[in-house]
Amino acid sequence: QVQLVESGGGLVQAGGSLSLSCAASGRAFSSPVMGWFRQAPGKEREFVARIMKSGSTTYYADSAKGRFTISRDNAMVYLQMNSLKPEDTAVYYCAAKSYVGDGSVPDSYNYWGQGTQVTVSS
Repeated sequence: QVQLVESGGGLVQAGGSLSLSCAASGRAFSSPVMGWFRQAPGKEREFVARIMKSGSTTYYADSAKGRFTISRDNAMVYLQMNSLKPEDTAVYYCAAKSYVGDGSVPDSYNYWGQGTQVTVSS
Protein backbone atom coordinates (compact mmCIF):
# COMPACT_ATOMS: atom_id res chain seq x y z
CA GLN A 1 0.00 0.00 0.00
CA VAL A 2 1.64 3.19 -1.25
CA GLN A 3 1.59 5.95 1.34
CA LEU A 4 3.95 8.71 0.14
CA VAL A 5 5.18 9.44 -3.38
CA GLU A 6 7.69 12.20 -4.13
CA SER A 7 8.26 13.92 -7.45
CA GLY A 8 9.98 16.98 -8.84
CA GLY A 9 13.66 16.22 -8.38
CA GLY A 10 16.20 16.81 -11.09
CA LEU A 11 19.38 18.56 -12.14
CA VAL A 12 19.74 22.30 -11.65
CA GLN A 13 22.60 24.78 -11.68
CA ALA A 14 23.73 26.49 -8.50
CA GLY A 15 21.48 29.45 -7.74
CA GLY A 16 18.51 27.81 -9.41
CA SER A 17 15.23 26.54 -8.01
CA LEU A 18 13.35 23.27 -7.78
CA SER A 19 9.97 22.37 -6.38
CA LEU A 20 9.39 18.96 -4.83
CA SER A 21 5.96 17.44 -4.32
CA CYS A 22 4.77 14.62 -2.11
CA ALA A 23 1.41 12.90 -2.51
CA ALA A 24 0.10 11.28 0.67
CA SER A 25 -2.42 8.48 0.90
CA GLY A 26 -3.80 6.09 3.50
CA ARG A 27 -2.63 6.58 7.06
CA ALA A 28 0.16 8.87 5.89
CA PHE A 29 -2.50 11.26 4.62
CA SER A 30 -3.99 11.61 8.11
CA SER A 31 -0.63 12.07 9.84
CA PRO A 32 -0.42 15.42 11.63
CA VAL A 33 3.25 16.06 10.87
CA MET A 34 4.81 15.94 7.42
CA GLY A 35 8.50 16.41 6.85
CA TRP A 36 11.24 16.53 4.27
CA PHE A 37 14.60 14.91 4.84
CA ARG A 38 17.63 14.45 2.61
CA GLN A 39 20.52 12.07 2.39
CA ALA A 40 23.74 12.70 0.51
CA PRO A 41 26.10 9.85 -0.43
CA GLY A 42 28.06 8.67 2.57
CA LYS A 43 26.11 10.85 4.97
CA GLU A 44 23.28 10.29 7.41
CA ARG A 45 19.74 11.27 6.60
CA GLU A 46 19.15 14.81 7.82
CA PHE A 47 16.13 16.93 8.61
CA VAL A 48 15.23 19.69 6.17
CA ALA A 49 11.77 20.96 7.11
CA ARG A 50 8.45 19.90 8.62
CA ILE A 51 4.92 21.21 8.74
CA MET A 52 1.97 20.64 11.05
CA LYS A 53 -1.43 19.46 9.77
CA SER A 54 -2.87 22.97 9.98
CA GLY A 55 -0.20 24.20 7.64
CA SER A 56 0.41 27.24 9.78
CA THR A 57 3.37 25.94 11.78
CA THR A 58 6.65 25.10 10.09
CA TYR A 59 10.18 24.28 11.16
CA TYR A 60 13.40 24.39 9.16
CA ALA A 61 16.94 23.20 9.47
CA ASP A 62 19.41 26.06 9.61
CA SER A 63 20.68 25.04 6.17
CA ALA A 64 17.18 25.52 4.73
CA LYS A 65 16.10 28.72 6.44
CA GLY A 66 15.54 31.59 4.05
CA ARG A 67 15.93 29.40 0.97
CA PHE A 68 13.40 26.57 1.30
CA THR A 69 9.67 26.77 1.93
CA ILE A 70 7.48 23.86 3.01
CA SER A 71 3.75 23.97 2.42
CA ARG A 72 0.80 21.64 2.68
CA ASP A 73 -2.46 21.41 0.77
CA ASN A 74 -4.84 18.58 1.58
CA ALA A 75 -3.02 15.40 0.51
CA MET A 76 0.01 17.20 -0.93
CA VAL A 77 3.16 18.49 0.70
CA TYR A 78 5.58 20.72 -1.19
CA LEU A 79 9.15 21.88 -0.78
CA GLN A 80 10.11 24.95 -2.76
CA MET A 81 13.88 25.22 -2.94
CA ASN A 82 15.51 28.44 -4.07
CA SER A 83 19.12 29.60 -4.28
CA LEU A 84 20.25 26.01 -4.49
CA LYS A 85 23.86 25.13 -3.71
CA PRO A 86 25.96 22.12 -4.68
CA GLU A 87 25.82 20.98 -1.06
CA ASP A 88 22.05 20.61 -1.40
CA THR A 89 22.67 17.63 -3.67
CA ALA A 90 20.99 14.60 -2.10
CA VAL A 91 18.08 12.23 -2.29
CA TYR A 92 15.11 14.03 -0.77
CA TYR A 93 12.51 12.05 1.16
CA CYS A 94 9.01 12.91 2.24
CA ALA A 95 7.94 11.51 5.61
CA ALA A 96 4.93 11.48 7.92
CA LYS A 97 4.52 11.02 11.67
CA SER A 98 2.26 11.47 14.64
CA TYR A 99 2.81 14.22 17.22
CA VAL A 100 4.92 11.85 19.30
CA GLY A 101 8.69 12.24 19.18
CA ASP A 102 11.20 14.74 17.90
CA GLY A 103 10.14 16.00 14.50
CA SER A 104 13.75 16.51 13.40
CA VAL A 105 14.75 12.88 13.98
CA PRO A 106 14.20 10.38 11.15
CA ASP A 107 13.41 7.52 13.55
CA SER A 108 10.31 9.31 14.83
CA TYR A 109 8.64 9.15 11.40
CA ASN A 110 6.30 6.28 10.58
CA TYR A 111 6.00 6.59 6.81
CA TRP A 112 8.54 7.34 4.10
CA GLY A 113 8.50 7.90 0.39
CA GLN A 114 10.94 6.32 -2.02
CA GLY A 115 12.94 9.53 -2.44
CA THR A 116 13.70 11.83 -5.35
CA GLN A 117 17.18 12.84 -6.50
CA VAL A 118 18.19 16.49 -6.46
CA THR A 119 21.51 17.36 -8.08
CA VAL A 120 22.91 20.89 -8.02
CA SER A 121 25.82 21.55 -10.33
CA SER A 122 28.42 24.23 -9.65
